[in-house]
Amino acid sequence: MTRAAGDAERIQIVGDLTLANAIDWVARLQHAMHRVNVLTVDLSGITCIDAAGIQVLAVARREATARGRSLIFDAHSPAVLEAFRLLGVDPQLQGAVFARVRRDAG
Repeated sequence: MTRAAGDAERIQIVGDLTLANAIDWVARLQHAMHRVNVLTVDLSGITCIDAAGIQVLAVARREATARGRSLIFDAHSPAVLEAFRLLGVDPQLQGAVFARVRRDAG
């Protein structure tokens, strides 16, 4: 799902974010970053995420930084929070890989 408003856009990832669809999501996120200056990626619909999915988010963060774009990862699903916990990633680190965590998740 994609919603655009002026120079901002919100994309929701629904279902799996895994090796099976990682290339597709990298392309979608890069395409969106070409169109807008502020991109919010809603992670609330992710039901399964693997190392390739985490890499998709890291690549998107690097791309946004390199292009001077604002990228917000919002509303982390329980599956995303669990993957972060297992990998030792702190989703609250500002300016690192991930920006915001939905406070009521998990």
